[in-house]
Amino acid sequence: MERSWTINGRFLAQPVTGVQRYAFEIVHALDELLLEQSALVRGLRIELLVPRDARVPSLKAISSRTVAPMYGQLWEQTALATHVRGGLLSLCNTGPLSVRKQILCIHDLNTRIYPQSYSLPFRLLYRSLIPILGRRVATVATVSDYSAGELVRHRICRPAKITVIPNGHEHAARWRPRHSQTTRSVSGRNTIVVIGSAIPHKNTGLIIGMAERLASVGLRIAVVGMSDDRVFKAVGRQVSISNVTWLGRLSDEELAALLQDCLCLAFPSFVEGFGLPPLEAMAIGCPVVASNRASLPEICARAALYASPEDPEAWFDRFMQVRNMPDVRETMIGLGRARASNFQWKTSAARYLEAMARLDGLPLPSREAVALSNA
Repeated sequence: MERSWTINGRFLAQPVTGVQRYAFEIVHALDELLLEQSALVRGLRIELLVPRDARVPSLKAISSRTVAPMYGQLWEQTALATHVRGGLLSLCNTGPLSVRKQILCIHDLNTRIYPQSYSLPFRLLYRSLIPILGRRVATVATVSDYSAGELVRHRICRPAKITVIPNGHEHAARWRPRHSQTTRSVSGRNTIVVIGSAIPHKNTGLIIGMAERLASVGLRIAVVGMSDDRVFKAVGRQVSISNVTWLGRLSDEELAALLQDCLCLAFPSFVEGFGLPPLEAMAIGCPVVASNRASLPEICARAALYASPEDPEAWFDRFMQVRNMPDVRETMIGLGRARASNFQWKTSAARYLEAMARLDGLPLPSREAVALSNA
């Protein structure tokens, strides 16, 4: 039996955030699984459709094709929909409304939970589009149990339609740390790294607001990231404080070098569907101090120290623990690497293959049988 599936490649024409990273890594892991010819891929053909100006990846088993001279929502709702063969895999929150045999990954509902982080047009689009998609598509994937619960709470879809397929860590383990002049100048065991810029739900302001107190004990802050004004609403302007450096976007190599050579990563978000930066930091060997909200305790488990995103005193206490207690820091690094290893891109890609096979009406082999066939 020959089966056909199409991958929605709109993400390849978008700026890379955690959502696009997820899609990119899942596609590459699917490509590897197709080459391995496991039980789940027999008779399966997958094609990646992309809009113009997309950065088409090098794939061996998945074919790629550019369709229609357009992009964005117009491309997704019209050109993509008319070229779908069989089922459709949409990995980045949206997909064509007309394709019912579709697996759609909705990473989070942050536009509803924390609307002040997003522009009005973006909020309105997602508020109208996501519920319709949730009702129409065959399967909704999401990246954490927390996000699955939010999808049900906001009545986006029924629990039976949801499958949790998390991020992986291997991409970060492949990064080759390399400092630039800028990252080297702010690195060191007295540097706290913050990823997220000034987007409200990232809560960077909590750490920035501690700058004077942190400076008094010899600590400094390096802020990594940049917001897209078309999507995000930043709070105020980037402030100028002597021990705060705003780095903007970094290459993977620069980020890896900075995370390896700092005190810890601080991740004080109010809400996250998954929280990829803490997982990346743990994979690299960087201690993590994280918010105790949303998905973060689920993802980091015992491998991070936690504090309320509304309690700067608790954050200061955690930073002092990491700095002044070397055994705590070393324990966190070990626990972090072990925790990160539980999240594998190929495992997540295999779950997509299971969902695809289920929608194709195939009897699913047990996971033990799949493991034996791959051995």
